[in-house]
Amino acid sequence: MKLVFLGTGGTYPSKLRNVTSIAIQMPGEVLMFDCGEGTQRQLMHSPISFMKISKIFISHLHADHFLGLPGLIQSMSLNGREEPLFIFGPRETKSNVNSMLKLGYFKCGFEVKTKDLRAGTDLHFPGYKVRSLQASHSVPSLAFSLEEDPRPGKFDVKKAARLGIPEGPLFRKLQEGRTVSLGGRKIDPDQVLGPPRPGRKVVYSGDTKPSKAITAMAKGADVLIHDCTLDSSHSKLASDFGHSTAAEAAQVAKDAGVGILFLVHISPRYDDTSILEKEARSIFSESHIAQEFAEHLVRLRE
Repeated sequence: MKLVFLGTGGTYPSKLRNVTSIAIQMPGEVLMFDCGEGTQRQLMHSPISFMKISKIFISHLHADHFLGLPGLIQSMSLNGREEPLFIFGPRETKSNVNSMLKLGYFKCGFEVKTKDLRAGTDLHFPGYKVRSLQASHSVPSLAFSLEEDPRPGKFDVKKAARLGIPEGPLFRKLQEGRTVSLGGRKIDPDQVLGPPRPGRKVVYSGDTKPSKAITAMAKGADVLIHDCTLDSSHSKLASDFGHSTAAEAAQVAKDAGVGILFLVHISPRYDDTSILEKEARSIFSESHIAQEFAEHLVRLRE
């Protein structure tokens, strides 16, 4: 699992940052969270193939989070895409996407399947799920949690040897969680496997004020990607517009016990983001300002 930050700014593009979009490379597919204006150009400068994007999750319908969709969809079609594209977002996402598909003289060559999500909806896919909940923003807005399925426990070779299981295909079947037969005996995976191990977990807040619900959802996450529009000297402004300061984002990360925090949706007023990073690190040491095109490999936990 690899994160690629395609856009890390908020409100409108600046010379240093494009507006929000994060790609997550999964086995055999790419998931995208938000798709601000110019995202397809950002993709051209990244290692991510836009043709491999299978699902796009839109946090809310402010322009800096979804206006990249029309151009991206048209480019996919012009490059011969045939596989359907799935788009999920808060209420009215479907009607907005349907309107986008009618812009200009364009006929999409593949199916775009859009679904409005209610907060609290869990979407299950092979090997992972994406949870959503209501963020605390000025318009209907969702936060998302990408969670891999638990993995089987570690295989205990010594236990297998005591049970007389020979190395080879039976090892593999037990590691895959299947019961095997040996000499008339049935051997279950739990006889040779340790407790299940957690999959990876990445939480994206979207635009939000600090939220106890998001803190709870982020509990134990490997990665938290959180709104950090302003520093604490502008805390009232951030709150009035439904955003978080660096300190508030860091407090969420600390309370949730996450592995690493990436700060996104940086206001265009900041050419120098050191004040934001310093503020966040004073509360949570593993705080980082997400940089354009930065990559982060999310490793499996033992």
